[in-house]
Amino acid sequence: MMGTKTLFKWPKKITNSLVVQLIKAEKDVHKAVSLFDSATAEYSSGFRHDLETFGLMISRLVAVNQFRSAEGMMERMKQEDCKVTEDILLTISRGYGRVHRPLDAIRIFHKIEGFQLRPTEKAYLTILDILVEENHVKRAIGFYREMREMGFPPSVVSLNILIKALCKSKDTVDSALRIFREMPDRGCQPDSYTYGTLINGLCRLGSIGEAKELFKEMKQKGFAASVVTYTSLIHGLCQSNNLDESIGLLEEMKRNDIEPNVFTYSSLMDGLCKGGHSLQAMGLLEVMVRKNHLPNMVTYSSLISGLCKEGKLCEAVEILDRMRIQGLKPSAGLYGKIISGFCAAGSYQEAANFIDEMVLGGISPNRASWSLHVRMHNMVVQGLCNNVDAPRAFLLYLSMRTRCISVEIGTFDCLVKSFCKRGDLHKAARILDEMVLDGCIPDEQIWNVVIGGVLNRKKVREATELLLVELRQKFVEAES
Repeated sequence: MMGTKTLFKWPKKITNSLVVQLIKAEKDVHKAVSLFDSATAEYSSGFRHDLETFGLMISRLVAVNQFRSAEGMMERMKQEDCKVTEDILLTISRGYGRVHRPLDAIRIFHKIEGFQLRPTEKAYLTILDILVEENHVKRAIGFYREMREMGFPPSVVSLNILIKALCKSKDTVDSALRIFREMPDRGCQPDSYTYGTLINGLCRLGSIGEAKELFKEMKQKGFAASVVTYTSLIHGLCQSNNLDESIGLLEEMKRNDIEPNVFTYSSLMDGLCKGGHSLQAMGLLEVMVRKNHLPNMVTYSSLISGLCKEGKLCEAVEILDRMRIQGLKPSAGLYGKIISGFCAAGSYQEAANFIDEMVLGGISPNRASWSLHVRMHNMVVQGLCNNVDAPRAFLLYLSMRTRCISVEIGTFDCLVKSFCKRGDLHKAARILDEMVLDGCIPDEQIWNVVIGGVLNRKKVREATELLLVELRQKFVEAES
């Protein structure tokens, strides 16, 4: 990446410390590159970039995901006979790991030998950790074997990472436990991180009993559990409906001066909501906010789901409002829970209001939410028809057609019946037309309703003749 020209005037004597100071002070990375290039132009005056200036510039580029430019800087170091260190390469590898590009991280690792360097244990562990974080478990295990073949003995750190990899699957978790038990024989004593990794893995895989035994053993051996370990166990207990134990662990955390984080509170609140204790979960929300932990999407979703499930719709709407005030945008799924709740309570007008709000908020159907939108809209239209609010149902129906949301045959049926009862045969006929256009064949019951609506009007003979003409036309279109 070439920097833009700068008007900066360098002093007669430029030092590397001055260049470093200026690059650090410049917040804009493009201007920082300009400074770097401007200093390069002073090579004729005797200044040369060194490891510190190159290293800083590469770090700045990696921090803003300018990886190609960072790699270019690294190649330039080689051309200018500035020694490229392993730390430079690992900086770029970690950057790739951070943006979920583990194969590029490995590619950079394999450049080490091209710079006349021999990979250290630190380099292997860096890549191994990236592979495990990105769930490349088989590749991680192979990489660990390669590391051992290169003569690096097992260490607590390397075995912890390997155990973490093996805890990703039920098929390999037994191997993780076996390595854990063999660690003392390999001259490596398990530490609190080892226990925490296993407890977290066992909880995710549903082996709560084994996780509890390890947690007990961990405390007996004098290891202090971290907030992550407590949270993993609380989440696992909540998932297995052991609410009393999970609440007990929260109290234990407080006694041990371990501050719960947003994930701890969210896990416990999710368990309370699923267990039918959503009001208790709301109380925990207030505690969480008082401790300056901002609720996240998971927190709000759990609360809204629980409150809607228990029919506490006013409280659910209150949580939705709090969520928006915090700047979080509700998803179609969250709106769906509230809309379904109002439908279950027979409040179809309120449900329709939330559909309107969702539309105004720019939440449109996509591949993932398509069926949800179809279900919500059809449910509300049918509910409005059955609750004698045909005009509102018709407006929502028009909105569905405008946004290409599929109309179910049951919805067409409800709309036609509703408008026939109101004597509005014009709208009933229009809906019939659109029904046929959508490939839905009106059944005998719908036609009987329409004919009944016509017979209830004045000028029966003329209307019946008109209807028969329409019927013949529709049957011809339906059969063609």
